[in-house]
Amino acid sequence: MFARLRGALSRGEARAAEPDPAAPYGWRVNAWVKRGILLGFRYGTLADVSMDHGRWPFFDKDTLPFKRLTAADGVRIVPGGSAVRDGAYVAPGVICMPPMYINIGARVGEGTLVDSHALVGSCAQVGARVHLSAAAQIGGVIEPVGALPVIIEDDVLVGGNCGVYEGAIVKARAVLAAGTILTRSTPIYDLVRERVVRAEGDGPLVVPEGAVVVPGTRAVTSGRGVEWGLALATPVIVKYRDSRTDTRTELETWIR
Repeated sequence: MFARLRGALSRGEARAAEPDPAAPYGWRVNAWVKRGILLGFRYGTLADVSMDHGRWPFFDKDTLPFKRLTAADGVRIVPGGSAVRDGAYVAPGVICMPPMYINIGARVGEGTLVDSHALVGSCAQVGARVHLSAAAQIGGVIEPVGALPVIIEDDVLVGGNCGVYEGAIVKARAVLAAGTILTRSTPIYDLVRERVVRAEGDGPLVVPEGAVVVPGTRAVTSGRGVEWGLALATPVIVKYRDSRTDTRTELETWIR
């Protein structure tokens, strides 16, 4: 049964979360998919999965093999140490620059660039024409099974060394400048609309559509932090996407 689920995930026929206009945040989690993936981890047996005739020793659960891609899949995997686990859907036109990693249950949409040292965690949903820059970390959220995984919608730019973790949604066409860190508990200070964006109740943190988010700081206003002049890191929305932003963030078509 798990092999059938893994195959459906690889073909894009099943997914850990999917768009749903009726859902509060536009996405619905498929808990049964995440539960099935966890069963695959639990019941697999440790096996030798070494490479290069055993000269590169690796050991993993026998239920979690590498994804077998061919040129007919239309995915570019540039030589240099990248890996994709079976049970991840990688759409035609995706470019994988070495070394990068895509874990089981993840979904990467058409034309997306996964740059060097980037990670797409288990069950993460990455849309079409996304740029995951070098060393970007997209967390997964495989458990609890009812929790919404990290979601990056279409046409998003995730800058180098960004981290998006534990139940965050980055809406379409948003831009995360290099070094931006987002978690569900992270407040985002929106200078344009003069508000603070936070997760509500049990919901995820939602980066608004078209927001341009940069790393910033906010002063500590209590305790010894004031005396010591400390500040805490915090993301800041400095503008919303416009034609100038589009020009600067356009994916380079010549490399495709």
